[in-house]
Amino acid sequence: MDTIFALATARGKAGVAVIRISGPKAGLAGRMLAGSLPEPRQAGLRRLRDPDGQLLDEALVLSFGHGASFTGEDVVELHCHGSPATVSAVLKTLGQIDGLRLAEPGEFTRRSLENGVLDLAQVEGLGDLLEAETEAQRQQALRVLTGALGQKADKWRSGLIRAAALLEATIDFADEDVPVDVSGEVDDLLSSVAADLTAEVAGVAVAERIRDGFEVAIVGPPNAGKSTLLNFIAGREAAITSEHAGTTRDVIEVRMDLHGLPVTILDTAGLRETGDAVERIGVARAIERARAAELRVFLLDETGATEGLQPEPEDLVVQGKGDLASTGEFTVSGKTGQGVETLLQRITEHLERRAARAVTATRERHRQAMVRATTAIEAAQNQLSFGMDGAEIAAEDLRTAVRALDSLVGRIDVEHLLDEIFSSFCLGK
Repeated sequence: MDTIFALATARGKAGVAVIRISGPKAGLAGRMLAGSLPEPRQAGLRRLRDPDGQLLDEALVLSFGHGASFTGEDVVELHCHGSPATVSAVLKTLGQIDGLRLAEPGEFTRRSLENGVLDLAQVEGLGDLLEAETEAQRQQALRVLTGALGQKADKWRSGLIRAAALLEATIDFADEDVPVDVSGEVDDLLSSVAADLTAEVAGVAVAERIRDGFEVAIVGPPNAGKSTLLNFIAGREAAITSEHAGTTRDVIEVRMDLHGLPVTILDTAGLRETGDAVERIGVARAIERARAAELRVFLLDETGATEGLQPEPEDLVVQGKGDLASTGEFTVSGKTGQGVETLLQRITEHLERRAARAVTATRERHRQAMVRATTAIEAAQNQLSFGMDGAEIAAEDLRTAVRALDSLVGRIDVEHLLDEIFSSFCLGK
């Protein structure tokens, strides 16, 4: 296997740049540059030199032995000064060593997967952690990265394997008197795993929203102050405002962090009947996006009309332009800021209640694998409902469920996913 190397920190000027080397010749390469390596997992200051003896840099050097590194291979890290020239010189020198090559995007992490250091769910968690912008995203990604989903999958898998083993024992001793009736234990095992999987599947949609961001749509009639409110929340002129109705024709998005939750606020076209063809398209888009959003804020004018879209029980209904007339129980003004803090607090409370239902599984791939497992368990339960005569078919159904859980953490049937997953990683990962 090739020994690979890459810059593991961001490009550009920095105080420190970390260059990672992984593979069978990592130790040799490190010694060629540094003269000697410190003991594994201990840092040492070394002078790095090229093959001609020219000084490249004075760097902190760390080494990790086979099986005790991020990739599971021999790894050497060079913590150099972070100037582009220094990094370029060190990378150029490494590229001249026989058997070394520059890593491809995500190749360090891929080797970690192939060497059993991380499972596929943990790899996805690492990708999410690298992309995390809010505290909720960081916490969720860290749970997946530390193996929480894999631990659940192993627990479910063990229960199904135990149930299948009991059924197969019944099949093997079909012509003899089996001293223990296993049906009760099998039923308990399958019911427990199926209940856990059903709960996990139900929370995937919320977990996806934490990863990708919640959407909150501001909707209402034209000229109710929606764009002015969006601008106040954003702290900038994100949307054009005018006293003329129908100014907003398309959906305008502002992404923000609300108490650690990723939220995109949508300003939509005013809801009304119109003869303008372009405005009609804007209204249709507004209704479509609003219906797909996690929460809608209905900003009303003095008429209280909600043309084309009605509030749902959890939606927020607010009176707009509170600086001109304070009518209704809850009024806001994007011009003066009146009531905006209260509005954001109510939005946050609503989304936090939703986020509390999030689970460890965070992707549609995870959901599909768990649904396949649940379907197979239900098929096994159906077979057993007619008695132990269906034990052989039920055992095969349980093996199907186990294979679905294996695909959840990347043990089987995921090779076609790997290129897509790792292509989004940077070179140093």
